[in-house]
Amino acid sequence: MPDKGVFCRKNTWKICLAGFLSDFVGAIVLYLIAMILAGWGGDGTSFIEKAGDAIMLDPFKNILAVLLVAAAIALSAGCIYKLDKSILKKAGLDMEQARNSAIKLAVITAPYVYLIPSKLFY
Repeated sequence: MPDKGVFCRKNTWKICLAGFLSDFVGAIVLYLIAMILAGWGGDGTSFIEKAGDAIMLDPFKNILAVLLVAAAIALSAGCIYKLDKSILKKAGLDMEQARNSAIKLAVITAPYVYLIPSKLFY
């Protein structure tokens, strides 16, 4: 592209907004799954109920929680890829450039923070 600066200034805010929206989608899905699992019924000692608690506090305490958090990260990354590819195609990149850039953005900006145990912060 001859004028990369203008391209970046014009499209960066759209890509950032798409990333935040995608992260929010993954967080909402993860929250709903955690609430469903935590309220499964019973006395809170079953493997599935513990997975709901582990999603919120420390995903590494339960293998099901790790898998569900990884699935939420993958969902967010997929949303980032789709939205960024669409934005970059509309911005004037050819299909190959838009796809390659969207893949890189999705891998780099996926919400890996979901894996950080929240119990470290309190």
